[in-house]
Amino acid sequence: MKRDDDYIRQMLFDIESSDEPYFLAPAYISMSPEDEKKHQHAELLCDAGFLHQVGDGVYRMTNQGHDYLAVIRSNQVWEKTKEGAAAIGGASLGIIRDLAVAYVKKEAATKLGIDLG
Repeated sequence: MKRDDDYIRQMLFDIESSDEPYFLAPAYISMSPEDEKKHQHAELLCDAGFLHQVGDGVYRMTNQGHDYLAVIRSNQVWEKTKEGAAAIGGASLGIIRDLAVAYVKKEAATKLGIDLG
């Protein structure tokens, strides 16, 4: 399975907008391809520290996950981030986060006149 960064972004939006404190992505025998993708991406988000598994197939978004979503929320920043990752031939989730943070800092410097270094 390939990691799908757009899918990850949408998962985080879905988790954030839910009224439930937990996100369910259980693993079971004979999973549909969509359920398997959901579960595997939840595991990747745990690996990155953006989700925390609190039970079998039960997750919650971490503060780090909320922070990541905050920097990739803007469609403009997200598109620039993906273009930057493509320009370097792909990137880890950590590099994607760093690119997004850099674009947000650049935007802040331009709009607010402050350097966030």
